[in-house]
Amino acid sequence: MAPPQPLLAGELAKGLKISPLLAQCLLNRGLSDPALIDRFLEPRLKHLADPFLLPNMREAVERLFVARSLNELVVIFGDYDVDGVTSTALLLEVLRPLGWKVDYYLPHRIDEGYGLSADAVENCLKKIPATLLLAVDCGSNSMETVAGLRKLGVDVIVLDHHQVSVPPPAAVALVNPQLGVQPPGSSAEPQSEGCIRNGKDFRELCSVGLAFKLAHALVKRGRETALPGAADFDLRPLLDLVALGTIADLLPLTGENRILTAAGLERLNATRRPGLEALKRVAQCPAGLGVYEVGFQLAPRLNASGRLETAEESLRLLLARDMAEALPLAQKLDARNRERQKIERAISQEVIEAVHAKFKPESDFVIVEGNSPWHIGVVGIVAARVLQQFYRPTIIVGGDGEHWRGSGRSVAGFDLAEALRGCSDLLVRHGGHAMAAGVTLEMANLNSLRIRLNELAQRKLGMQELQPPLRLDAEVGLEEMTLECLVLLQKLRPLGQGNPALHFVARNMNHQRPLQRMGTEKQHVKMWVTDGTTTHEAVWWGAGQESLPVGKFDVAFAPQINQYNGRTSVQLKVLDWRAAGHGLL
Repeated sequence: MAPPQPLLAGELAKGLKISPLLAQCLLNRGLSDPALIDRFLEPRLKHLADPFLLPNMREAVERLFVARSLNELVVIFGDYDVDGVTSTALLLEVLRPLGWKVDYYLPHRIDEGYGLSADAVENCLKKIPATLLLAVDCGSNSMETVAGLRKLGVDVIVLDHHQVSVPPPAAVALVNPQLGVQPPGSSAEPQSEGCIRNGKDFRELCSVGLAFKLAHALVKRGRETALPGAADFDLRPLLDLVALGTIADLLPLTGENRILTAAGLERLNATRRPGLEALKRVAQCPAGLGVYEVGFQLAPRLNASGRLETAEESLRLLLARDMAEALPLAQKLDARNRERQKIERAISQEVIEAVHAKFKPESDFVIVEGNSPWHIGVVGIVAARVLQQFYRPTIIVGGDGEHWRGSGRSVAGFDLAEALRGCSDLLVRHGGHAMAAGVTLEMANLNSLRIRLNELAQRKLGMQELQPPLRLDAEVGLEEMTLECLVLLQKLRPLGQGNPALHFVARNMNHQRPLQRMGTEKQHVKMWVTDGTTTHEAVWWGAGQESLPVGKFDVAFAPQINQYNGRTSVQLKVLDWRAAGHGLL
């Protein structure tokens, strides 16, 4: 339970003309300054910081303008996930209309592996003989590849958000917020009073956010130099791509990401982009898209082709000019997603059964599993499923060659990318960030990696960090959960990483009527909870065979506005319960 702060919440509520409950939820998210709260509740594009505050942005823009003046061929070397594909699409939609000679290359996950691998770059340059390579969503650890490209006379700009190697690659410009930001007082100081000056906001950007910042910087420089087309170039239609990539990459929806995602979701819901219209149709999305629909309906389908082979179809979908071109691509991605789900379910079941058979919670702080038949395109999702089951940092690898490749997911408090740097002698390649990373290793080193990571985790984590947390914003009475209250709480949207969904607890509840099982396998439970005065419908999705509340109980829930058969009502999404009488949480 977040600590109640009734006096401060009351002052904020009075000053900002909001409810005390909303004020408490804002305090729980680290917001107590009325000016910052006002911007948080009303995110505006005018509050974005000057893109030239990003490290090496000026050098990247200068090199790109040189390429344009010399009519050099530029190749965008992207990545095969949603962040990489949306970044590539965004930059193509900016560079081509503004006069750059530009092409793109997306690596093949199975044949070429992740990022700026030697094979992928060689294949790229055979196909596209460029003299400037713009690496997007990769490259921050590619010292040898960048050095090799320099010897061939190919300059490299890296636009990436992953952790940077030491020493960093010798790129012409390494635009990566992990390097920090320009100091206040520099020539790149923001011009408007509303700009964000805190570098933390930049460090939360994913690669499509950085691509948008690069686009902003190019247009800004273009307007200063009278570049044809720059004066009237509108960046706002690109925000649908930014929202897609940011949500899919599970970045915190705070700071600049909150501004970009809020505006991007508006664009997504009103999009005229044929590819996204087609994708929404095949995914059977509701009329109003939010973070959930993007993360669980659109993103998996865009990811599907890159997970199994190449992301070419996903990029072509985003760039499609009409529905005749877009709809067959969307249908193909939908079919690939079903294929991906089938493969993933089979591997997940195999891994979970294997871990269950030997799992020792008191000593197994990290799970590392590998098997050559496991498809390397889905091992990241499998790692997430295993983490959800056991709540341990997890790495899953597969592959049928000399080197096995895989992905990892982590828990709060254990920086996976940092841990892998401590295992670099056991790995061929590695990279990523705190909560997700990729690895390549020889099969013989798998057990050594498991032992080393467990040793590192046991120094960093206690048993408390290895329990999934249920964080509650406040204790409430059922009478507070009105439609008017829930509409006001929606001002916290978009909710997601860094700005979690609202969770409350109501104490001393009873059942107003008998529980009802729902679903084809009766796996869901509907109940009507009451405090004797107010009653609300509550649904426990996926309750399965869990024990159900009896007698008096406390219930933890997420409040929802339920619309069904033309009726709008308050519904509680049950998160957990316990017998009443435990005292304060």
